[in-house]
Amino acid sequence: MFAFYDLETTGTSPAFDQPLQFAAILTDNDLNEAERVDIRCRLAPHILPAPWALAVTGISPDQLVDPDLPSWFEFSHQISDLIKRWAPATWAGYNTLAFDEEFLRQSFYQNLHPNLYQTQFANNDRLDLMKVIYAVRDREPDALKWPLDDLGRESFKLDRLAPENGFANHDAHDALGDVEATIHIASVIRKHAPAVWDQCLLNRDKHEVDRLLQSGHPVCLIERFGAAQPRSYFGVFAGTNPQNNNSVAFLDLDLCDASIIDANDQDLAKAVAASPKLIRTIAINKAPNVFPVANPRSAHGSLAQLVSAHPEFHQRVGQALANRYADKEPAQHVEQLIYDRFYNAGDKRVLEDFEVADWRDRAQIVAQLDDLRLKQLGMRLIFSNAPEFAPKKYRSAASAAIRDRWLTKEPSTPWTTKAIVEKQLHEIVCGEVLNMDQICALQDFYHARISEIDI
Repeated sequence: MFAFYDLETTGTSPAFDQPLQFAAILTDNDLNEAERVDIRCRLAPHILPAPWALAVTGISPDQLVDPDLPSWFEFSHQISDLIKRWAPATWAGYNTLAFDEEFLRQSFYQNLHPNLYQTQFANNDRLDLMKVIYAVRDREPDALKWPLDDLGRESFKLDRLAPENGFANHDAHDALGDVEATIHIASVIRKHAPAVWDQCLLNRDKHEVDRLLQSGHPVCLIERFGAAQPRSYFGVFAGTNPQNNNSVAFLDLDLCDASIIDANDQDLAKAVAASPKLIRTIAINKAPNVFPVANPRSAHGSLAQLVSAHPEFHQRVGQALANRYADKEPAQHVEQLIYDRFYNAGDKRVLEDFEVADWRDRAQIVAQLDDLRLKQLGMRLIFSNAPEFAPKKYRSAASAAIRDRWLTKEPSTPWTTKAIVEKQLHEIVCGEVLNMDQICALQDFYHARISEIDI
């Protein structure tokens, strides 16, 4: 079964924005529809949505505060229940691994779910149709028609690809419309590029990907960067990050020779970080576009055999992957600590109790947590959903924290601020993106929301 899904959100930051709409269609393996859902939620009190996000999605201010809609907390549990009910399934979408799934994980994290990785558990797996599109463009370009953008370049945006390939009445920027368009594109690929489709399905399984890479034979990796065309890179497995078994090294066989085996650690660090990349990082658990090479070039085959015969080289490259971000600045905000560490068994049991309790009891349950991240998020949940059960001192501190975030003058904040709202509203007005009634509704909404927290 496939579970195609899409989210519409308050902005582009998974950590500091939230989903507002979740749509999904369950299909059989032949992509015939079995069930569909389309749910929305209201805005969380601590989030200031980006005006451009509302303008693009068409979500009105009235929808944001509609009391008949579920809270973000309730919405996250509706999605969680659906994932459990539809399991096992392949959770698929367009650019889902980089965007939608990160929003799902943040929804589960910030709403205190015991499991953040629900699309990977209970025999679920994942597939990103945007990656499949890149593979089709590189290996079977005649399988699809390729639209052009406003600058005359080939476009890989769903709202251009789907209509170009026979999908009529695409309601772009609506979650359900994008899901329907994605299924249509998947059906075209399955019919006209079956070999690419089948290999991409194999790549859902990280163990299959790992076996292909660790065979020591040359493989083809297809990736796209920026506005460039997707392209093939021919390489070989060169090590595993000792701190993350899902992160493996891919040595580009066109950019090196046998001397790479004797490179010192400093040169390997450069090879991992430099551009063009002599050594790429592949996340084997994110359905990468790796394809076996049936008849590798002689030079590729010889060099691949040499690399495969030097396990100590693999170890040094793996360590270079681990060292690359060793000096990275620690995250400053609780939302950014989602991957800081796994929950311990005791906290998972507490979170299970939190799920089924009422808000009065949840305030006491949060106090039992060891993980400071979860304590902080738990108190915010109580403040957002049942403030009467939050201590008065905490309510004052939480309101002040929201006010400080929204009114900060810092220009590079990862969340939407009053200054960003004013800038985007000005752009929307100047660009005549919305009519005057819509613009006035947005202006009134932001004025009321910001004024309330500014008191």
